[in-house]
Amino acid sequence: MVLLDVTIVNVAIPSVRTGLDTSAGTIQWVVSGYALALGLVLVIGGRLGDAYGRRQMMTLGLTGFVLSSAVAGLAPHVAVLIGARLVQGFAAGLLTPQSSGLIQSLFRGRERGVAFGLFGFTVSVSSAIGPILGGLLIAAFGEENGWRWIFLVNVPIGAVLLVAIARLVPGRVESDGPRDTRLDVRGAVLLGATVLALLYPVVSLESGQRLPLLLLVLVPVLGTAFVRHERAVVRRDGAPLLDLSLLRSTPGYASGIVIGSLYFTGFTGIFLVLSVYFQDGLGYSPLQAGLLLTPFAVGSAVASPLAGRLVSRVGRPLTVGSLVVMMAGLVALAVVTPSAQDSPWMWLLVAGPLLVAGLGGGATVSPNITLSLDEVPPRMGGAAGGALQTGQRIGAAIGAAVLMTAYQVAVSRLDDPGAALRWALGTSLVLLGGALAAAVWSWRVEPDSRAPVSLAGR
Repeated sequence: MVLLDVTIVNVAIPSVRTGLDTSAGTIQWVVSGYALALGLVLVIGGRLGDAYGRRQMMTLGLTGFVLSSAVAGLAPHVAVLIGARLVQGFAAGLLTPQSSGLIQSLFRGRERGVAFGLFGFTVSVSSAIGPILGGLLIAAFGEENGWRWIFLVNVPIGAVLLVAIARLVPGRVESDGPRDTRLDVRGAVLLGATVLALLYPVVSLESGQRLPLLLLVLVPVLGTAFVRHERAVVRRDGAPLLDLSLLRSTPGYASGIVIGSLYFTGFTGIFLVLSVYFQDGLGYSPLQAGLLLTPFAVGSAVASPLAGRLVSRVGRPLTVGSLVVMMAGLVALAVVTPSAQDSPWMWLLVAGPLLVAGLGGGATVSPNITLSLDEVPPRMGGAAGGALQTGQRIGAAIGAAVLMTAYQVAVSRLDDPGAALRWALGTSLVLLGGALAAAVWSWRVEPDSRAPVSLAGR
């Protein structure tokens, strides 16, 4: 639900504008506000899970998510909807990092790779099928009010999951180590301010505002202050929000954050661009646009669990190979789609490249998560997983803004949606090329990345 709510709203923007009679710039905050709030809370939510137990934080986060979803679905005004989306994002930030923390605590050896394979399956498929489900709901409930069910559908599902959490999810387990409930409030404020200074200008850019870009100058200042503060907390034998020694001494962790961030920068915006291209450029309905993206979801669904089983034997080369496959699929998509936009075989011609890209994408996420968190102690699993996911959310927000800007600028100058799509996909390939370079570097330089990983007994 958390990841679906990042992309499911994209196809509903016209429906929300019609239903609430508001502007495109205002409605963009329905999409961006959620991503901003989610990115702000992930590391803090992970640390709270480390300190107080996963079950408690999952229950708190999911309760907030369900209630804010209900408010969003019943919102009488766009201001109420935006406020509910912000609360929804904060609640999702408490909920999400507990999953990776639980896997760190409960699984060892090859089983951990399998568990992260299923986790990666959830990440890849949820992002891919959001537009499909959004299109189905709008088609079922109508253009004016269909968008409300995108949020209301979370309520019954969330109620069932609250029962499941109470029955199935443990609180703290032995591998979490001794309980340490000290909280680094100043570190949380500094990290939150750093993420805000980076993400707020990005999401503002999506809604046409340029002035917030000035906040970017604060990012290195606040980031440096956060690093110095965390080091000082460690020297005092305190409880840091995020132990920065993980970045230096934990093989695969720092490079995994870089790979994941660059991958999501190049990957997430593709769905938004393709959705706009199919609807505005070719005149397809939201449902048709969503269905056209189905092959990517199918490829991700197939590849993610398989990659999770293979990563313990193959290691980082699996990430390298999967990125190459995904980029090959996007190259084929850039060649085929604009040329086939008037063809009756459009659906079939697009399906092949998207399936290949989905296979590569699905085999990228879960191995990278496994390799990134493999050496992280379980007692830090929540905060470390939250930092990894924060990089992914920042990358997703930046990527959506960059790819949509590339598409819109190209459309305005070339007056050709097909050519504009090629420009956007080319931009995506450049960003994914950065992820590929980081994966190759990790494979060749980091000692544990050049051979199959040993997940057992760490």
